[in-house]
Amino acid sequence: MAELDAIDRRILEQLQMDASLSSAELAERVGSSAASCWRRVKSLEAVGILGPAVRLLRPEALGRSVNVLCNIRVSSHARDVRGAFEVFVRERREIIECYSMSGDWDYLLRIVALDVADYERFLMRVLLEHPSVGGASSHFALSQTKYTTALPV
Repeated sequence: MAELDAIDRRILEQLQMDASLSSAELAERVGSSAASCWRRVKSLEAVGILGPAVRLLRPEALGRSVNVLCNIRVSSHARDVRGAFEVFVRERREIIECYSMSGDWDYLLRIVALDVADYERFLMRVLLEHPSVGGASSHFALSQTKYTTALPV
């Protein structure tokens, strides 16, 4: 783990809120110079603490207001079956998160859909038809109490 000082931590907090800040704006917010901030950001990128800058989309603005958490049981725990499932997941744009899990289920997926019928089509015609999938259990989010991409630093 990299050694972070107070300015590094402030930089990380600010960039998690707004990755589009210029070095000058960032410097003003963290109490440093623009050149120092630029060097620190480059260093944080080089050691892998900062990943690529992205813009977050609002799913509801794109009509993707149905948020489903789907537990998956694979048909076999053989390496090739799990690998085929993970390749399938990476190729499907409606699956926006996937976690390999301990416990009763093998994977947890977060899927966004246009509406319940759209999700049903995906579930019945795509997901459950994949040969690596042995079972699924879907849970529809009624509302979002908290969502953040910001990590504590």
